Amino acid sequence: MTMDAAFEQHKACVLIPTYNNLVPLAHVLHDVLQYTRHVIVVNDGAVDGTREMLARQYPQVALVDYAQNRGKGYALRQGFARAVALGYTYAITIDSDGQHYADDLPVFLKKLETSPNAIIIGARNMDQASVPGKSSFGNKFSNFWYKVETGLSMRDTQSGYRVYPVKALQNFTFVTRKYEFEIEVLVRAAWAGIEVTEVPVKVFYPEKEKRISHFRPFRDFSRISVLNTVLVTITFLYIKPRDLFRGLKKKTSGKSSAKSAANSLTPGNRPG
Repeated sequence: MTMDAAFEQHKACVLIPTYNNLVPLAHVLHDVLQYTRHVIVVNDGAVDGTREMLARQYPQVALVDYAQNRGKGYALRQGFARAVALGYTYAITIDSDGQHYADDLPVFLKKLETSPNAIIIGARNMDQASVPGKSSFGNKFSNFWYKVETGLSMRDTQSGYRVYPVKALQNFTFVTRKYEFEIEVLVRAAWAGIEVTEVPVKVFYPEKEKRISHFRPFRDFSRISVLNTVLVTITFLYIKPRDLFRGLKKKTSGKSSAKSAANSLTPGNRPG
């Protein structure tokens, strides 16, 4: 089976949100199209010729396009909606800055065979020397709060290389629009009982002077911190009491079922 056929079998596409990453985006698209033609690009208000490049070189790619830059979270949400409208069940998101490798796409499809309803995160090796210090710190910061909010340990909650079960997420009402969306979706999916899991992937970070990043450390860390404050509050005021109540209810229900089964086998009620 070809990789493109595997994408069709899984009803999966590749989703690429982009903003002013013209040159690396072209390389990413070239590599991704070696694996599948099921590709959606969300042009999040780029002003660097992205729209024209896509029309000229990649007319086969499904395009979501709007003039004003809204943020990565908004772009992902628009991409999810387009994926569902086109009949896809899953979207594999890959960043347009070139840090991810298209040859890891088969790893995600293989993982879908054992985790068909999950969000699958491509966990990067954040200990390698080329990883920027702010990225390493931000990832540890995010992983810590994710565990507080969900009880789950993840190695890379900030990776943008992921499988999203877009059909399962289509009835969620998300509130964030920037980078913090990638935290909101993981936490709220876990709260809703959707599995969140990981697979190892490679990562490439070029030299500092060649890196293209739209992450604004002070402003975006502040937004993420506000989100985590809200999520932690909800965790302790609602999610943990809810889960405790459900656990007690399940335990009580299990005892009642066992008691009923035992009563049905008393001497007077035994068959024959």
